[in-house]
Amino acid sequence: MKLISWNVNGLRACVKKGFFDFLKNCGADVVCLQETKLSPDQIDFDFGEYTPYWNSAEKKGYSGTAVLTKIPPLSVRYGLDLPEHDAEGRVITLEFPHFFLVNVYTPNSQRGLTRLSYRMEWEDAFRAYLTGLNQQKPVVVCGDMNVAHKEIDLKNPKTNRKNAGFTDEEREKMTALLDAGFVDSFRYFYPDLTGAYSWWSYLYHARENNAGWRIDYFLVSKDFEEKMEDAFILSDVLGSDHCPVGLILKSSPGVDENKG
Repeated sequence: MKLISWNVNGLRACVKKGFFDFLKNCGADVVCLQETKLSPDQIDFDFGEYTPYWNSAEKKGYSGTAVLTKIPPLSVRYGLDLPEHDAEGRVITLEFPHFFLVNVYTPNSQRGLTRLSYRMEWEDAFRAYLTGLNQQKPVVVCGDMNVAHKEIDLKNPKTNRKNAGFTDEEREKMTALLDAGFVDSFRYFYPDLTGAYSWWSYLYHARENNAGWRIDYFLVSKDFEEKMEDAFILSDVLGSDHCPVGLILKSSPGVDENKG
């Protein structure tokens, strides 16, 4: 079972840059999108074999998530069921027979850390949501989590330490989430790989120079790690300031027996 996550930084813009060619050729069973910046009534796209599920922000042209799936889910949930956190379309949860798939677009702390306080509240609420799901069945969570966890996860850690996405507070919340029973799939397979990034600034030729950050993740429940076959970053795929990341789960009963 192949899962892909991509912050498209505006789906309509990404479509003009080859999104549908990517979707056609990526071979994914499920594609999770963040920062769609639209509502379904604004588009008329044909996703082919994929059924789309949307969670759009109340504010037009802002935030938003979507899941495109070839595998019918048992149920779909939108948001955290918390009004203070559900106006921006940041979470979609699909339930499959043997695990939950959670697509998330974590709030950015913003320049000057103007939203760091809210981000800390969000992190606690999101961690509680995931641990609650994890008591029912294993969880796979993916998306733009807006944090580079370790120094290895960005090109210039020393100069970015107090910037949004690499503050001590944000990194500590990621540590707390992992300590709550989750595994960073990419580091599970590639613990020491440097230069592996998923986001690059549009400034200063950052992507050309691979001066990036790894802020897009697939996390899995600790007791689900044996179901993982590989994790990957598709850094050569253009169309956004992020690139797609992915996870392959082993084809076995308990993972994708409901396929088709």
